[in-house]
Amino acid sequence: MWLFLFNSRLVRERLKKDVEKMWIQFPGFRPGLVVLQVRIVESESKANKFLKPRPAQVLRCIVTVNENPEVHGLIVQLPLDSVNTMDPEKVINAVAPEKDVDGLTSINAGKLSRGNLGDCFIPCTPKGCMELIRQTGTSVAGKNAVVIGRSKVVGAPMYSLLLWSHATVTSCHSKTTDLAAQVGRADILVVGAGRAEMVKGAWVKQGAVVIDCGINHVPDPSRASGVRVVGDVHYPSAKERAGYITQVPGGVGPMTVAMLMENTVQSAKHFLKTYQPRKWNISYTKLKPQKSQPSDTTLAHSCTPKTIGQLAREVGLFSKEVEPYGTTRAKVRLEIINRFKAQPDGKYVVVTGITPTPLGEGKATTTLGLAQALGAHLHVNSFACVCQPSQGSYFGVKGGGVGGGYSQVLPREEVHLYHSLGPLRRRSVEGPDSSPLCFRYIFYFSRGPCNLCVGHKHAQAAFLDCLKHPHLQGELCRSVASEVMAVLVLSTSLEDMRCRLARTVVAYSRVGNPVTTEDLGISGVLAALMREAVMPNLMQTMEGSPVFVHTCPLSDIAPGNSSILADQIALKLVGPEGFVVTEAGGGAETGMERFVDIKCRASGLCPDVMVMVASVRALKMHGGGPAVTAGSVMPKEYLEENLTLLENGCIHLKRQVENAMAFGLPVVVAINTFSSDTGAELELVCARAKQAGGVEAVPCSPWAEGGAGAVELGQAVRRAADTPHRMNFLYDLEIPIVNKIRTIARSMYGADNVELLPEAQDQKGLANLPVCMAKTHHDAERKGVPTGFTLLVRDVSVHAGAGFLYASVGWVSTEALMRP
Repeated sequence: MWLFLFNSRLVRERLKKDVEKMWIQFPGFRPGLVVLQVRIVESESKANKFLKPRPAQVLRCIVTVNENPEVHGLIVQLPLDSVNTMDPEKVINAVAPEKDVDGLTSINAGKLSRGNLGDCFIPCTPKGCMELIRQTGTSVAGKNAVVIGRSKVVGAPMYSLLLWSHATVTSCHSKTTDLAAQVGRADILVVGAGRAEMVKGAWVKQGAVVIDCGINHVPDPSRASGVRVVGDVHYPSAKERAGYITQVPGGVGPMTVAMLMENTVQSAKHFLKTYQPRKWNISYTKLKPQKSQPSDTTLAHSCTPKTIGQLAREVGLFSKEVEPYGTTRAKVRLEIINRFKAQPDGKYVVVTGITPTPLGEGKATTTLGLAQALGAHLHVNSFACVCQPSQGSYFGVKGGGVGGGYSQVLPREEVHLYHSLGPLRRRSVEGPDSSPLCFRYIFYFSRGPCNLCVGHKHAQAAFLDCLKHPHLQGELCRSVASEVMAVLVLSTSLEDMRCRLARTVVAYSRVGNPVTTEDLGISGVLAALMREAVMPNLMQTMEGSPVFVHTCPLSDIAPGNSSILADQIALKLVGPEGFVVTEAGGGAETGMERFVDIKCRASGLCPDVMVMVASVRALKMHGGGPAVTAGSVMPKEYLEENLTLLENGCIHLKRQVENAMAFGLPVVVAINTFSSDTGAELELVCARAKQAGGVEAVPCSPWAEGGAGAVELGQAVRRAADTPHRMNFLYDLEIPIVNKIRTIARSMYGADNVELLPEAQDQKGLANLPVCMAKTHHDAERKGVPTGFTLLVRDVSVHAGAGFLYASVGWVSTEALMRP
């Protein structure tokens, strides 16, 4: 008696039902399978007739598939067809075990051999054989089973499967001396030796289950192809003795394919156990805040950050999209924007503050604490984007750090590393403070065209024309350095950066005409030098939240924000339900105004929420409190309750909230608390903030508690982001320059009018650019909300590359500390 075994239809119907259940739970989801074939293909190039894949290319391809969340199964088709020597074991083991639906990696094979059948993928052919045996109704337990063949694909795993299914298993092969006798004792016979019809029908035990896995081609003149396909068992004679037998072709093959599909569905099911649509599978560090808090450096050293590779995977980055620098920071390639082009952006939150004081308001700390609260505690995707710390001034007040306490960027030392551009960025190219390298470069250029400018006669002439011009002084070169950083901030792509660098003015000719990098023929070289600097730096907070630390434009003469590219990438990574928290340098009247009128104009992005950071002690200073200098004892006015002083300072908070509201966005006021703050003081600030128009006012303690201290703030931000809003700019680009400056001065600073010196009035044809006010405090003694004054503008200069004008008010240092 014999039965033709071919019933993979039952498996397919079962898998169809499983996939339908996935669709119900996650609409649009489907299991993904990739089959990797390594082949030599014909090339269109005459020099290389054939394209020959190299091992490194194959491994990179496997890594890309491993990291793709839309792919749940990956099989490598063997043998590897390549003239370049490839180790099949190395290629197969490069497949992630959780996606190895062929079950051939050493990890899956090892688990199978040890009996961990529920924690591994079983190779498809042996698994199909077991399914065929099950369909016969034959119980494997206690049966004598013989497996002929010991390959890694069929024989070895088949032996383990039968063994752990409680059969008594004998493994045979072509060298077995008593093969016929061994076959004669088998209740279950599985053959996969790769030899045509080696098992004769007379050997088979009466009523045995025979599974033939062989595929062989033998000559057959009667066929048009000249060959026919046979198995390893002589089918015509064996079918007379076997109880059940598979035919070749059409027996094991279709069931193998069905098992491949089943393994892929099984992998997809496992993926869905932890899958949440557009939610990261990210691990956070649980902090244990101490009552007596150590220094920021001590706290930073007490934390062990995740490897940057792990963090990148957690937020959805592929390894080919990051360039690690050590184990804790990496550059992120801009190509990721194209991969996420179709994905909607997340919510965009910008953190600003009251006018800075020496007491500190904590914008950076609040920014990072809010990101930690949203991610680690409120369980939404969140990304922080901050500037790199600058050693320059923020309106004469030191700032620009990267958080503190339990809300800071790790590793702290690596954030504060000083990366200069070397001797070429120092000083001017003429004068006693020039570097020797600058002199050598100029001397070489003056003698003849340098290698960078061969054929650029106009470039050489332009350089020599401006070489001894009095405008080419240190102030100009320092301004150019600031502009290059501003270019990094405002660039939206590599091509945009190249165009901005090309129109950057680096000097003036003897007759006063501007000379750009394009005129000198070095714009392409400059863009090449900046190709890595334009990529955002990926790091992490103390709780393991992702953060981009990128660019450090001084907020005296530049936007003072992190880069547009960092924000763009973060908004794509968090997805439509996530949040990106970025910081605007300086106070709302300066940093926030530049963020909207300059950065948002360039990026096309619109914030959903503004967070206004204030502190009780800083408001007391704005209310008339005594001055504080570095190293001095903190006056008692800031350590004791003083509602009168605080009430006076809240007038400044009211004005800053109104300034922020001028852009049409909801404002949430965050009161960064200190241990000396009293309940009455916090209640007063919250009440005045709401009266000023803030949608909510929330005390927070990100320094002392990390994300846990900003949970209430995070909840307020989420509610505010859902309120209807529409951002508007402060002025139109088409109005005259003086009107733009007057609008800013009156709306943001409280000035009655502006006065431009003659030097500031000599700007023609530049009216369509936004204005960056290089504003320091007009009078440090006038606190609160100064009014009734005329703002004096001594000069208006152009950053043609960055794309804005900057108006200098009083003396402002234009030296920028470059950080790629």
